[in-house]
Amino acid sequence: MITPPLGLYIHIPFCRARCDFCSFYLEIHREGRAETFVRSLIHEIGLSAQHHVITIRPIQSVYLGGGTPTVLTATQLLAILSEIRSQLTLAADCEITVEAHPSTISEGDLAQLFQAGVTRMSFGAESMEDGDLTRIGRPGAVHETVTAMTQARSAGFTNLNLDLMYGLPGQSLESWKRTLTNCLTLGSTHLSCYALTIEQETKLASNIQRHRSPALDEGLQVEMDEAAQRILSDAGYEQYEVSNYAKPGYACRHNLLYWTNGEYLGFGPSAQSYLGGARFGNVADLTAYGAALAAENLPIEDRAILSKEEQLRDAVIFGLRLIRGISSHQLHQHAANYGHETVTAQLLAQQLIEEGGGRSRLSAKGRLQADTIAGQLY
Repeated sequence: MITPPLGLYIHIPFCRARCDFCSFYLEIHREGRAETFVRSLIHEIGLSAQHHVITIRPIQSVYLGGGTPTVLTATQLLAILSEIRSQLTLAADCEITVEAHPSTISEGDLAQLFQAGVTRMSFGAESMEDGDLTRIGRPGAVHETVTAMTQARSAGFTNLNLDLMYGLPGQSLESWKRTLTNCLTLGSTHLSCYALTIEQETKLASNIQRHRSPALDEGLQVEMDEAAQRILSDAGYEQYEVSNYAKPGYACRHNLLYWTNGEYLGFGPSAQSYLGGARFGNVADLTAYGAALAAENLPIEDRAILSKEEQLRDAVIFGLRLIRGISSHQLHQHAANYGHETVTAQLLAQQLIEEGGGRSRLSAKGRLQADTIAGQLY
């Protein structure tokens, strides 16, 4: 029997400052709290490996996200990776990604991470125009992204992602095109392009409500999305998911686990897991997280066992984000399970979903409404 691969996500809950648009669980970095967290995290990795009996399952991807993982020292990051290797079995070609804010990592740090087996760096550029960064409360400057990319290549990295956002306050279609063009000159092998969304209880939401920032222009966001598709396709990138583009061979294996309903374990406060047909999540509180582990308990707060119908629902909703789509049988079985036959027929009639060769996928027009369609099919 072939053992299915497993992914690991490690949530590092620290940043130097919170950006105006951010709603993720995080704490402002303090050295003492970070040291305590790393000890707790290392304990969780060992405890979880024993509890879930996953030590022999091959780990195909490890993803350190946040927060900002690189506010930790390189020594701390290497200690986390070392514990993962000592407790679990990593596939020989395991993809190991570390997210970084460009201002928080040095050439020496990058060299250490590369030598320790990290295979992929993901830099949160967001924009290649300083004015955009200022308007969203994003610390740092564009020149730091340029420097980080140059230093990463010098350290030996060839798998490099840049995270970008479009539809930012004051951002024009032309400035977005400039951002994309500037990213191409940096030699990134992967680009993630996310439409700005306004999350409740963020500073940006408050600024918009008080008319200190302009409201979202959804029409402009559609134009920006279409521009990204054209520019990146012409530059040799393949759009393999609604928001993600990669040079051939550089699609993110860890994120593909999510979109193909693969299994993964999450470590760290607020991290989510999907294993054995169950979804569960860690407590989103650093103090409670540490206390649970000190008492030799996993810091799991919520757990839900998914029925076969719910597992298929998730496979359909996540899978439709992929450009290759899903099997048409899956789509129509899900529609039958949830009484969505009329909704599905309407999406097909409106040419938001297209079918062919036994596959169902979002059309180009449908990809611009991916989140809305997911809500209709849920």
